[in-house]
Amino acid sequence: MRLGLCPATGYSLDLLQAYQAASTRDASILSSRANAEAARERIPQAYSQLLPSVSASFGRNQNQLSRSAPGPTGAEVTSESRYGSSNQTLTLRQPLYRTYQWAQHKQAKAQVADSDAAQKEDEQNLAVRVTTAYFDVLFAKDQLGIIQSQKSANLTYLDAARKRLAAGAVTRTDADEAQARVDVTLAQEVEVRQQVDFALRQLQTLVGQPVSKVAGLDPAKSILAYPQPNSLDVWIDRAELNNQQFKSLRAKVEAARIEIDKAYAGHHPTIDLVAQIARSDSENQNFINSRYTNASLGLQLNVPLYAGGSVNSAVRQALASYRAAEQALEAGRRDLGARVHREFRSRTESLAKAKALEQSLRSIGQFIISNQRSLRAGSLTLVDVLNAEQQKTNVRRDLAQARYLQMVSGVRLLALVDSADAASLGAANALLVVDK
Repeated sequence: MRLGLCPATGYSLDLLQAYQAASTRDASILSSRANAEAARERIPQAYSQLLPSVSASFGRNQNQLSRSAPGPTGAEVTSESRYGSSNQTLTLRQPLYRTYQWAQHKQAKAQVADSDAAQKEDEQNLAVRVTTAYFDVLFAKDQLGIIQSQKSANLTYLDAARKRLAAGAVTRTDADEAQARVDVTLAQEVEVRQQVDFALRQLQTLVGQPVSKVAGLDPAKSILAYPQPNSLDVWIDRAELNNQQFKSLRAKVEAARIEIDKAYAGHHPTIDLVAQIARSDSENQNFINSRYTNASLGLQLNVPLYAGGSVNSAVRQALASYRAAEQALEAGRRDLGARVHREFRSRTESLAKAKALEQSLRSIGQFIISNQRSLRAGSLTLVDVLNAEQQKTNVRRDLAQARYLQMVSGVRLLALVDSADAASLGAANALLVVDK
């Protein structure tokens, strides 16, 4: 069922549909994309400092002039006059030599690369978050089914124990034990129902719509397999080449290196080409009703001589920040290798565990049949059979957990090499089927 055709009260979806819905509705990923879009504006802003700038200024004033001077008779004569004045200036400035601005432009590119890598990392993490939430729902539902199956079996044993107690074939202990097991499963069922509800709400938070049903693993298709290629070293090499968090750290190192160039630029002169045309009317009281037009073209050199030591301090600060960024990169490389190792081993070991649990489940099934026969023959008690049923429940739960862990670990491993996308989730999605 497609998302656009789903009822408002809830809908069924598979893993790929959940990922597509979260990709367009999850607030965290939408925020990450907006932050990356905002960061990309750093490049045109930095480049604008290297382009010509044009400014214009206009002024108009109303002046009142009072003048006092001795008259012909020696008495002071005062005169007043009013006049208007105006000025207009148009200035063009083209930077020719500004090492700081060039370094700033290069640094903006590195900062945008950092931001883009962080956004792509969030995209990878979205695939992991959706997969984890999706299989948490399936695991919670499986646990509920397992508990309900155990409850049904315990109720059957309780009924049989009561009948045999009434016939005098067993002691009161067997009936009490069966009743206790039923009570425990009832309490566990309540707890697991809460887990199902919470897991569904977590998934609904990601997809942005209510979810009523999710596709489960198809028993006929869920074939467990090792990661391909089945080589830890290959996965580590791929991670160091493609991992977005590692790319972000490398971009931070580059930005820190350019910050050193920016700091050194404080010692460098700047040269600008300046063209200006200015016009003034009635510039002052001596030239009322006069108009002047002045055009100029020239170079402006600015040489820093002494800034109180701030430039040298900025250089030392930039060098220290660069060393810190390099160490962060090395720490990130080591951490990345450890994470790849953890997810690779989790994928392979969960596979081995699942295969062992599958065999264990078959053995316990036969063991329960044998116990039931021994119970009827009187050589075993009901407690022995109930213990075997509990072992079966535990193995079924552990098997389901191992299968889902292998799926989630596979997506986490792909995310570490920048390959967790709709195509990779589609492969996992092919193993799902919606219950009729």
